[in-house]
Amino acid sequence: MNTGLISSRYATALLKYVEETGGGAAVCRQVSVIEKQLDTVPGLKEALGDKVVTPSKKLSLLEAALGEPMAPELESFIKLLVKNGREEHCKLIFHHFTDMYNRRQGLRYARLTTVSEPSAELLAALKDLVRSKTGCEVVIETTVDPGILGGFVFDIDDIMVDASARRQLELIRRAFIEKNRRIV
Repeated sequence: MNTGLISSRYATALLKYVEETGGGAAVCRQVSVIEKQLDTVPGLKEALGDKVVTPSKKLSLLEAALGEPMAPELESFIKLLVKNGREEHCKLIFHHFTDMYNRRQGLRYARLTTVSEPSAELLAALKDLVRSKTGCEVVIETTVDPGILGGFVFDIDDIMVDASARRQLELIRRAFIEKNRRIV
């Protein structure tokens, strides 16, 4: 079965479940922590996919990675994942869930990459612009990357605006190569 379809269906089921129980905020916070831990804790992702590791041990590993007691809704959901043999998809399921939950709450996440640390005024103006266009609040994660040479890269949802000097130079280089191919 398609991994995207699996993750989407399970994420939707978790979203409906937490909407019924009212534990969405706690589950979303914990799911975000676990999703990050799956990338940073060595061997955690592999242990979840290992058929030899018992279901109770998988649950214990995730709770240890979380660092706090799991919300009852999340614990029940993870038991369902393990029972259905879908635990290897939990990172993608959790990613879809947090995205859907945040959208329902009217919240968007964006990434801004610049050469130097952006000013508070710039971040406020960007937040106002996104709020006026989408009607949603936005949380902007900033990254400093001297490799872009200048300008910025702004990424929100499925839209990326690459106005970096590096990208502009690359476009000029490609145009120059293409023009010279026609001459020869």
